[in-house]
Amino acid sequence: MAERGLVREWRPDHPLDLAGVLAPLRRGRGDPAFVTAGHGAPIWRASTSPDGPVTTRLHRRVDGAVVATAWGPGAEWALDGLPALLGADDRPEDFVAHHPLVADAARRRPGLRFGATRRVWDVLVPAVLEQKVTGIEARRSWRELCRRYGDPAPGPAPAGLRVPPTPEQLRAVPDWEWHRAGVDLARRRTILACAAVASRLERAVELGGAEGRALLRTVPGVGVWTAAEVAQRAWGDADAVSFGDFHIPALVGWALLGRPIDDSEMAEVLAPYAPQRQRAVRLVEVSGFRRPRFGPRYSPRNFRAI
Repeated sequence: MAERGLVREWRPDHPLDLAGVLAPLRRGRGDPAFVTAGHGAPIWRASTSPDGPVTTRLHRRVDGAVVATAWGPGAEWALDGLPALLGADDRPEDFVAHHPLVADAARRRPGLRFGATRRVWDVLVPAVLEQKVTGIEARRSWRELCRRYGDPAPGPAPAGLRVPPTPEQLRAVPDWEWHRAGVDLARRRTILACAAVASRLERAVELGGAEGRALLRTVPGVGVWTAAEVAQRAWGDADAVSFGDFHIPALVGWALLGRPIDDSEMAEVLAPYAPQRQRAVRLVEVSGFRRPRFGPRYSPRNFRAI
């Protein structure tokens, strides 16, 4: 019976883009904790939970119902949170677009919602890994940490699916292994500082909003950007803008104003969208708009050679 897993069917009463809602949880195509074969295929996630590791398989039936099957000690907890994970608590109907591009994207993507994993730790570690490095570097580090220190996903999971390393597992990683995974000293210190108070940081989900983000920022090395990246995923914070991002201000500026802007100008442009400023950013990102490129891409650094 355990091999068969626990099953829950949930039928949303709103448009739902299953892959689009879950996409922010995937850290690149090679993410060991998130596996899918492509459009329409089941999505497999491995995660931690208050009760232990869990594997969740999700797919959408032709009648619109979402079927989730879960294995592992955290299976019941994961299935209880299925509606929240798929954005049932989100309020896109309250969103008002103030720019044609945003309005058009909202019209074309009605099923794009902010889901909530209800779990800080699993999204906090990859967010810290993404600080001040390229996505290629961060995803490589995440893959190595999951594959080498995360446990195999419970149940009949696809080959290679791994549970993200727990705080205890990462605190036991030797210094030279962090170096081998391409993680510099600053990000390593931040992850270890988070690991030391990981259970307390989970309360951010209960607090939500600015209070939840403020709790995360009590950890040295967790700033506005990292807290926002966690908030968007852990409790579906549609107002948590990733200020300090290398790309987002330019994208938003070119898309909405026809020129590049900085964080302060972006705050002004997005102010009318409060309390759903990040939804406006997300819609710009999925709109298909591409800003002009005038220079070479930022080159990854090889921390293994330092």
